[in-house]
Amino acid sequence: MFSIQKIKTLDRFVAIDFETANKYKNSACAVGLIKVDQGKIIERKSILIRPVSTFFEFTYIHGITWEDVKSEPTYKELWPQILNFIEDAEFLAAHNASFDKKVMKVCCQEYGLQYPDIPFICTVKLSRDVWQLFPTKLPDVCKFLNLTLKHHDPLSDAEACANIVISAIKSNEKF
Repeated sequence: MFSIQKIKTLDRFVAIDFETANKYKNSACAVGLIKVDQGKIIERKSILIRPVSTFFEFTYIHGITWEDVKSEPTYKELWPQILNFIEDAEFLAAHNASFDKKVMKVCCQEYGLQYPDIPFICTVKLSRDVWQLFPTKLPDVCKFLNLTLKHHDPLSDAEACANIVISAIKSNEKF
């Protein structure tokens, strides 16, 4: 993972949140993307994705069904759009970043796509390091920072991650 100490000098990043249809990492069914430049959110994008399988196990968590995505583009078809959104980011931020990084990597592998060489920063670890927060589930961190959250909506989760990074940079604690 990306060193937390480096973020104070970085100006441009993208917060990302994937939702998956089931326990398999190649089942991305939605992604939320938030672009930040100079500490300000400058662009938001929410994309539904048609996964490789019609099996939806996690609808009860995020509300997305096969019916919602069956006519949507595949990850492969959307990849140029996603890559364009993240290409000039100095890092990607995600809550429990290992999950989102793995989903991106496995989906790229699924379709033979080049995985980008962009470092990730985890807002779980960031919240623990900067504010000594426990527990650090996304709703807990949002409550601590007084951030609005519609949990498991990919755009809302990604925006919360962006605001966690922005708050950490502004707080200047432990940097």
